[in-house]
This record gives sequence, structure tokens and C-alpha cells, in this order.
Amino acid sequence: MQTKTTNKFTPYRFKAALMALLVIASFGVATVAHADIYDDQINQLNAQNNDASNSLNSLLSQASSFQAAIDQLNAQIAAVQAQIAANSAEQVRIQGEIVANQAQIDQKKVSIAATIKAMYLDGQTSTIEQLATSKDLSEYVDKEEYRTAVQKQLDASITEISALQEKLKQQKTEIDQLVASQKQQNDQLGAAQSEQSRLLAYNQGQQDAYNSQIAANSSHIQELRRQQIIANARFIGNAGTGPACGGGYPAKWCEIGQDTVIDDWGMYNRECVSYTAFRVAASGRHMPYWGGVGNANQWDDDARAAGIPVDTSPRVGDVAISNSGSYGHAMYVEAVNSNGTIFISQYNAALNGRFSTNTISPSGLYFIHF
Repeated sequence: MQTKTTNKFTPYRFKAALMALLVIASFGVATVAHADIYDDQINQLNAQNNDASNSLNSLLSQASSFQAAIDQLNAQIAAVQAQIAANSAEQVRIQGEIVANQAQIDQKKVSIAATIKAMYLDGQTSTIEQLATSKDLSEYVDKEEYRTAVQKQLDASITEISALQEKLKQQKTEIDQLVASQKQQNDQLGAAQSEQSRLLAYNQGQQDAYNSQIAANSSHIQELRRQQIIANARFIGNAGTGPACGGGYPAKWCEIGQDTVIDDWGMYNRECVSYTAFRVAASGRHMPYWGGVGNANQWDDDARAAGIPVDTSPRVGDVAISNSGSYGHAMYVEAVNSNGTIFISQYNAALNGRFSTNTISPSGLYFIHF
């Protein structure tokens, strides 16, 4: 139906096109006979949607990376927290042993104090008196050896417990440092996880914005196409049931998807303008290269600018132009009937890229005499 351009879309051009569309609508202009914005706008919207889809794919890939990083950080956080929990339990155990050992040390000190007191009291007796009170010399020696042995045993016990106490304190210091380090590591992992979550949320916000933009653009395109189908209603004929190809239109352009290649005149395949351009050229007449200059509803102005006659009187071989709708419609005049109607052939009247024919009134049409 329309000539498509390959210009890259920019937000400025899109806004300008929207403003132009709103101005046209506000003045109630039903048809556009001069520089048409609609097809260019549709191309821009499609290009914008393509760019948005590419950006979405990139965002989805980034989101996957963010989520993978978050999952990994969560696993690391869980592992560190498990270590912290285990080491905290070890802290409690060691602290319990320290308290228990301290109690033993205190008890031993009480025992030593009692022994020392007894030894002190015993030591107030002279050696002669001790010997005198002993049954014999061996009893005196046994007493002395016992006191010495008890003193050594208590000293050794305190030394052993004190050494264990120092070892436990060292272990507790190391555990305390380890727990502090692990808590710091946990905080760092939590900060990294928060940053990844923030990036993921921002990414998802961008995805939502692109999806909203695509939905709005698609809705706008559908509305423009709906308006064009309404404008084309009297031309459609068997367009909905006609063959995909016809009118001699080359298979290289017809037997592939619509709007997938550009023809010899710079227009996308299986559009009304591409078909009529082909028919003019196939008849041996000169068909200007009008690719990228507009839609069917620009052709009559393009023809006048090129010095090609345009009027409202149909002839066989003319290109009939309707300026109605968003981007107009171009048809090839096959015959002019005696009752004043014309028999036309066309592509894409129903916006489905298919060939069709119809007998219609020439009323309201312009005819380009190539």
C-alpha cells in the first residue's frame, strides 16, 4: 500500500511525526494529497519497535546475568552465615570452657591457700619440736615430703589449667576475629546483593518501559491500518480471497514475505505502489524511482512535480490514485467500461499483500497518465 523508507528512527522524528498527525487531526483533514507522514510514521514506529525489541533482548540477557549474580551472592551469604553460626556456637563453647577452667583455677587456689596456711602453721614449729612430736625420723620425713608433693601437685595443676586457659583465650580471640571478618564479609556480600537487586529492578523497569512503548506503537500502527482498510473498502473486492500473486508481478517479489525486499523503484514488495510501478515499467513506459518519497497518496503530487499529466479522467494503463486514508492506495487501470466504471488490478487493498481485481467507480480518484 505504501512506499517504505529505510531511515533510522529517532525520538525527535517520532515526536515530530506525532505532532504533525495531531495537527492534521485537529484541523479535520480527511485526506492528504501532499507530503504524507503516515507511512513514514508507521516505518518509524516499526523501526522503534525493532530497536526496542533488540534492547529488550539485551536487557533480558543482562537481567539473567544480574539474577545469576544475585543467586551466587545469596549462596555465598548463606555459606558465610552458616560459618558465622558455627563459629558463634564455638565462641559460646570456648567461653563456657574458659568459665569452667577459671572455676577450677579458683578452686585450686583455695586449696593451695589452705595448704599454704597449714604449712605455715606447721612451719611455726621448730625442727626440733617437729622431730619431737614425730614417732620417729621417718615420720618427720614423710610429712615433709607429703607437703612438698602436695605443693608441687597443686602448682602443676594450676600451671596446666592456666596454660589451657591461655590456649582457650587465644582460640576465643581467633574465633572472635574470624566471626568479625565473616560478618564484614557478609555485610559486603549483602551490599553487593543489594546493588545487583537494584540493577535488576532498574533493568525490569526499562523492560516495562520498552514493552509499554512497543504496545503503544503497535496499537497506533493497528489504528492507522484500520483507518486505511476503511478508506479502501470500495476497492477491496476479492482482495481477501484472491491469489497471493497475480497481474504478472514477478515471483522474486511476490513469492516471499511482504515488505521483505525493495523493488527496482525503491519500494517494498507486495505493496500497491510496487505493483503499479512494475506494471508501468512492464508496459515499456518510464517509471521514475520514487522509493522513499512517500505513499500512494503522494504519487499524484510526485507525478505533477515530474511533469507527468494527472487528471480525473481514466484511461487504460493509468495508475489510479486514492488519497483517502492514512497512506492512500494505487491501482492499475485495466479497462474503462462503457457505463463509466473502471476495471482495476491491485495489490494489498486489504493490507494483506495479495493480488486482487475489482470494478469500481472512478469518482474521487486521480489518474496518472504515464
